Amino acid sequence: MTHLLRAAAFALAAVLATAASAQAAQAAYPHSRVVLVTHSSPGGGSDVFLRELARHLGPALGVNFAVENVTGGSGAKAMAMVARGKPDGSVFYATTPTYIQTTLLSKPEVGYTALEPVAIVFEDPEVVFTRAEAPFRTLADVIEHARRNPGKARWGAANPTSLERIALERMSRRMQVKVPVVPHEGGGDMMINVLNGTLDIGVGEVEELKGQLQAGKVRILAVLADKRMALLPQVPTAREQGVDVVVRKFRGLAAPKGVSPAAVQALEAGLRKVLAAPDYRKSYTESSLVPLMLGHDEAVRFTGEVAADIARTFRELGITPR
Repeated sequence: MTHLLRAAAFALAAVLATAASAQAAQAAYPHSRVVLVTHSSPGGGSDVFLRELARHLGPALGVNFAVENVTGGSGAKAMAMVARGKPDGSVFYATTPTYIQTTLLSKPEVGYTALEPVAIVFEDPEVVFTRAEAPFRTLADVIEHARRNPGKARWGAANPTSLERIALERMSRRMQVKVPVVPHEGGGDMMINVLNGTLDIGVGEVEELKGQLQAGKVRILAVLADKRMALLPQVPTAREQGVDVVVRKFRGLAAPKGVSPAAVQALEAGLRKVLAAPDYRKSYTESSLVPLMLGHDEAVRFTGEVAADIARTFRELGITPR
């Protein structure tokens, strides 16, 4: 009887330990509800990024994520809201180069330096494209055309201070050709002008080009990244074609200054877990996102490098004072 009682006690202890372990795993993140803030409108790039991430990361962390769209001021309002939040891991901001550019250009009361980068999750590669009927097969063709036809070449990008505009200005300078880079209000307007031949080339994201690619209306000439894209292995990078231009467009998360190390550690573990999960991998791969996954310290360093690079380019282009 004593033996049976002892065995039963051990069994009960094992069950309780298992339950406690499961409870601890579920409570690994310090909050059951976390707000993810973006300056993007519903359906915009950062909004889609956060909602899809939350769909996979929520179950992995046992957290109910709520996406909050705070538009206005090119991101300044959203940054200010997060900066005023508690640094306990209950609120994060979706970072892209926009939050750096907004700070450098408009100098809001609360800028990107008021937030603490906690993770860089994805790279969002940009590509150079032309219309399918164009004679250009490589970047060399585009540059040679500009060189032989001064005053006739036209390149297109998004708004005047976009990363895409910066990339094309750099390309023209480094290849020593004078080409006007025509800014647009959005990718749709630019696409029309590429398709009708007003522009020789444009710069954009593959996700934005999918419809035209599937219809055979555009041709991608180069990837503005450090390496080729898995979805487009046949398309060389600009660097491979002798044009040393890389666009470091990223998607990540930042928090109020002094964010809880425990929250950051749990978040990073959850991010690494879901990035390796087949269902999420399928989702972000189809969206042409490339996993980068830099943890807190690397994210801080990376953000500082990108900010310094953007600031230097703004000065070179005369967008901001030297």
